[in-house]
Amino acid sequence: MKRFFALVAFIFPLVLSAQTKLAQPVSDDFSARVAYHYQLRNDSITGYIAEQMTRSGAAGLDIDSTIFDLKKDPVALDAALKYLYQYSDCNRQRFIGNLRAMNLQSGSVFPLATYTANKYKSEVKALLEDKADFLKTYTGPVTGKGAPASVAAVPAATAGNTTAPTGDQPAASPAATTPAATTVTDTRNWEVRPLFQVRTPEQLVEMFGKDNVTQRDATDLAGDKEGEAYAIYPETDDELEVQFDGENGNILTFSHYPSKWKSPYGIKAGDPLDKLIKVNGRPFRLNAFEWTNGGIVTDWQGGALEGKGVTIMLKANNTGDPKQYDQVTGDKKIRSDLPVLKKLDVVIQSVAFKGN
Repeated sequence: MKRFFALVAFIFPLVLSAQTKLAQPVSDDFSARVAYHYQLRNDSITGYIAEQMTRSGAAGLDIDSTIFDLKKDPVALDAALKYLYQYSDCNRQRFIGNLRAMNLQSGSVFPLATYTANKYKSEVKALLEDKADFLKTYTGPVTGKGAPASVAAVPAATAGNTTAPTGDQPAASPAATTPAATTVTDTRNWEVRPLFQVRTPEQLVEMFGKDNVTQRDATDLAGDKEGEAYAIYPETDDELEVQFDGENGNILTFSHYPSKWKSPYGIKAGDPLDKLIKVNGRPFRLNAFEWTNGGIVTDWQGGALEGKGVTIMLKANNTGDPKQYDQVTGDKKIRSDLPVLKKLDVVIQSVAFKGN
């Protein structure tokens, strides 16, 4: 009997560990299956994961490189699992069904299900509410991608798994509740990431046509001149400004809304302050309004946007009450979680992304 209890005492920590940490072969298997399915056209599962990771900022500036190599980024891999769990309505059985639809090895399915359900069990309500908001603007999966040059080619099937689906469409989980992609007439490419790689105005003209690209003086968000810039779709809601900085990368600036562009981290002009705080993961500091550089974020306070080349200017739409507005104006810095900012309807006025 003593030996039995000693054996239980030895095994139990191992079981608990298995529920809170993924074995490397399991992580590698999930990473490989996501990468493979991301190459399929209109793949509903990986399309949903990729779009949520893009909007949340979990994939950084290059969703393709991240999705094709999740095993090298544990944080991104956890985010992919979280959004697959969300896609499955935070239901463990549906989650298992979707893992099987992705043709994971049988030995990977239950460890992934247990790990994910345990990790996000306290976030179920928030995940379901976020999914409802997400589906209001989601137009369907954008998959069928090739592996970037920086990532090794992904095989059609991993070793020990020869049951990959055939054709362009993966096996669908009957329990998945995400609606099918809707048909859209606009066939233009609204992906922002390729614009970080462009190096000349001629390339912009080739991509968007000479009638849709205009040269003009560039100014930063504070209003200071910075040489020249090129506006894509100028004077429309979809206007995007590009500044070239040679091999140091480009600066992409959005100041119009609503916009069709799929911007990094899912941040756009017109987005509310609460969304920006959510993406950053914590409150931040900004210059008060109606002063030099007013409304510009000065310190992300160690949040997710720290050091990511994101510059944002905020504005207050509701300034009719001087007693409220005066609390956040003048030569000072303020915190983004001040209660009065909610009453002032603060939104993003402009956002600039600096690529490498």
